[in-house]
Amino acid sequence: MTADRPSPDAAPDDAADATPDAGPGAAAALPEAVREIAAGYAFTGPALELGAVLLGPDAYPQAQVRIPLGVLNRHGLVAGATGTGKTKTLQLIAEQLSAQGVPVFLADVKGDVSGISAPGTPGDRVTERAREVGQSWTPQGCPAEFYALGGQGAGIPLRATVTSFGPLLLAKVLELNETQESSLGLVFHYADRHGLELYDLKDLTAVITFLTSPEGKAELKGIGGLSAATAGVILRALTVLENEGAGTFFGEPEFDTAELLRTADGRGVVSVLELPAVQDRPRLFSTFLMWLLADLYQELPEVGDLDRPKLVFFFDEAHLLFKGASKAFLEAITQTVRLIRSKGVGIFFVTQTPKDVPGDVLAQLGNRVQHALRAFTPDDAKALKATVSTFPRSGYDLAEVLTQLGTGEAVVTVLSEKGAPTPVAATRLRAPQSLMGPVPPERLAAAVDASPLAARYRDAIDRESAYERLAARAQQAAAPAPAEPGPEAAPQREKEEGRAERPPQEQGGLLGSLLSNPAVKSFARSAGTQLGREISRSLFGTSRRRR
Repeated sequence: MTADRPSPDAAPDDAADATPDAGPGAAAALPEAVREIAAGYAFTGPALELGAVLLGPDAYPQAQVRIPLGVLNRHGLVAGATGTGKTKTLQLIAEQLSAQGVPVFLADVKGDVSGISAPGTPGDRVTERAREVGQSWTPQGCPAEFYALGGQGAGIPLRATVTSFGPLLLAKVLELNETQESSLGLVFHYADRHGLELYDLKDLTAVITFLTSPEGKAELKGIGGLSAATAGVILRALTVLENEGAGTFFGEPEFDTAELLRTADGRGVVSVLELPAVQDRPRLFSTFLMWLLADLYQELPEVGDLDRPKLVFFFDEAHLLFKGASKAFLEAITQTVRLIRSKGVGIFFVTQTPKDVPGDVLAQLGNRVQHALRAFTPDDAKALKATVSTFPRSGYDLAEVLTQLGTGEAVVTVLSEKGAPTPVAATRLRAPQSLMGPVPPERLAAAVDASPLAARYRDAIDRESAYERLAARAQQAAAPAPAEPGPEAAPQREKEEGRAERPPQEQGGLLGSLLSNPAVKSFARSAGTQLGREISRSLFGTSRRRR
């Protein structure tokens, strides 16, 4: 195969201007290198159209680069330097998935993905790109829902209870070390066993404070203790988190991740999480995205390989998830990525270089779209070399090609319908058909107000939970003991004790008949057992008690 420049016997200049349906004669006129690549992407089933093969400066619209729909649950990576077109690639893939009836989740870190809900704007640049890649471009938006973490910013509020979020993910948010993470797990263990619901941060603070009190320390005997120093570190971290406004992310009503699987008129709904308002808390939003994935993994049934995924999840700024992560956290991510494929969910990690993703995770990403990389510094050069080493062998000089790609161009390799890697293809990507930019704020606000989910999730609620129960317990312990009853109360006390000692069948009326019913007795016993049962937690320590 030739390298990144066409060979002397390349096709005539007008070959690049031919349309994809120009016929067998036009295909035969393609350079041999282009024909070889095109043959690797000639899938028979439904596929997403990425663009045209690029050789040197020329794109060949007869040679289309595609991704089979059925392999998107094998996950993927979209990488590249800032400003190389990663966001537009996400938009291009997302709108085609939606058109194929596949729901999509997108994290909008910069605030410019909301345009996916509106038709694109025609123009000379779009027309020229469509001509170059053989695209029949028509403006079209997608059905979309807009969310915001805890209601900070435009969008329907996304919340999770502290209980369901779990100790492992929360330790990542709080930047705890492994010892402190273990102690936080002990706090959750105690709360789970004693039916103390941790809905928000004040609930967790109340339980930690109780467990460092003399009464609480006694209750931890036999399962380990919580040192005052470690408790202090966790409490300070919770205070900082609360002062940053992150407390609004934890509470009720908790978001049901099944909402992400919706369709509308046969098209997949694109769920856009608006994150510009929380850009200064990247660790929190990246960990929250992991909670969404962990919850989906826990709740969805096993389906194996489908002809199309049930959901494709784009995990933007992925390096934030892995930076400073504990060994247990990384192991949980790796296993979740490995196993969620069988639930019909595909994940695309979006970051600057493949080095941002641990090797065990990177090995599971079968579909790759690598935008341009820069090599301005020695570290850049190392990252470029590492990136080249992760691609299959090809006729391209990838070290050169990856530094020369323009905006909206990428090196692609995906899995074929048989699960084998396709040839490496430098690709000029298609233009998204939806609006490449944000929609006006008033239009975004109107879409949120019109959503059927607004009434369900917009207003926060505060039910009785660990904070209120422990406060009541402390108040009861501090109350003075009741005075001993005098002799005059003895007849009444004897009367009440006699009534309590009578067997159920002797206690007349409705209460007696209910207590004597075997079915009611059986229900009472099973209910008591259920109430006392410890909350079961998933691989990530997440928990879901209500569906």
